[in-house]
Amino acid sequence: MNPLDGLVVVSLEQAVAAPFATRQLADLGARVIKIERPGVGDFARGYDETVRGLASHFVWLNRSKESVALDLKSDHGRSAVAALVSRADVFVQNLAPGAAERLGLGVQALRAANPRLIHVSISGYGGDGPYANKKAYDLLVQCEAGLVSITGTEDEPSKVGISIADIASGMYAYSGILSALIQRDRTGEGVTIEISMLEALAEWMGYPLNYAMYGGTPPARTGARHAAIAPYGPFRCGDGEQVFLGLQNEREWATFCERILGEPALAFDPRFIRNSSRVEHSAQLQAEIEQAFRDSTAEEVAERLEAAGIANALLRDMAGLANHPQLQARGRWREYESPAGTLRALIPPATFVGGEPVMGRIPEVGEHTDAVLAEFGILSSAALTDSRG
Repeated sequence: MNPLDGLVVVSLEQAVAAPFATRQLADLGARVIKIERPGVGDFARGYDETVRGLASHFVWLNRSKESVALDLKSDHGRSAVAALVSRADVFVQNLAPGAAERLGLGVQALRAANPRLIHVSISGYGGDGPYANKKAYDLLVQCEAGLVSITGTEDEPSKVGISIADIASGMYAYSGILSALIQRDRTGEGVTIEISMLEALAEWMGYPLNYAMYGGTPPARTGARHAAIAPYGPFRCGDGEQVFLGLQNEREWATFCERILGEPALAFDPRFIRNSSRVEHSAQLQAEIEQAFRDSTAEEVAERLEAAGIANALLRDMAGLANHPQLQARGRWREYESPAGTLRALIPPATFVGGEPVMGRIPEVGEHTDAVLAEFGILSSAALTDSRG
């Protein structure tokens, strides 16, 4: 038995944020009915064709779901969605601001018909305020949340390489739904949940926000290095490769000086005697460390760091991640089906010992329309036309 077996989720979703949230639910056993546009479906299906003709984003976010294609510009499409939601536990939508309300699928209408419904809306900036109707794409929210301003190098700011604002809001939608299920079990009533991408990402900006609000200046952009901890980041080795390392306290710093640098006295050098001093003299610190690494390869340095109990990592690319020995040793990969054949993916990070995530098939657009509508006693558009004829 999976934790969410029997839970019915209807999702009017697209792109990343809402599909990310509902895929977590599907992995745990929830039945996720994904409403898509007839023909083209979720526009994320067309982002690229890299996974044997399928889009990499869509493959990532949409396994284990049922696809129902409905034209929401039609009375039939809107009434069909409302009928599905009337028997659902959870409704999730991340349409443009105000779109769900204009379709008659706003919270008041749906929860009036189904008081136990958990109604979840994900938007860029929230349902009110001066930015309520502003278009919100991941990069733009990263900018508005200040993330781009502290990411990159001294010379050039940079966005994060994944859709982090979408993922943050999707994770808060997912955890919010789980919390709402507990509350509903106690009260018998559903709840309304609103998630803003800006507010989700702003929560993740807590450290730099506090640093700037109370320290007077924001953390500097330092590339792969840490703006407030040293040494913490990449260091060049004799083979031209980099090893990444991080120290968290003065005990580790003393160990590092003695066992890795071979200079115990350096721990008491006034330039490096405490973390704030090391940050202030980070260029000199880097020179000392890279001088000690000049005759070793990155892998050799990593082995020495590991033996000394110093946190370290080698820089892996996507091929390195796909073949990571730790993921392989822990059996984290599974195969699952798609319209392009058998694919493989990592199982969800939250491991239920003794359980197995669903990892179901990725659907074609509208693959389940007729079956789902028939199950819920809803006439298909074709049947409705015939009955009127």
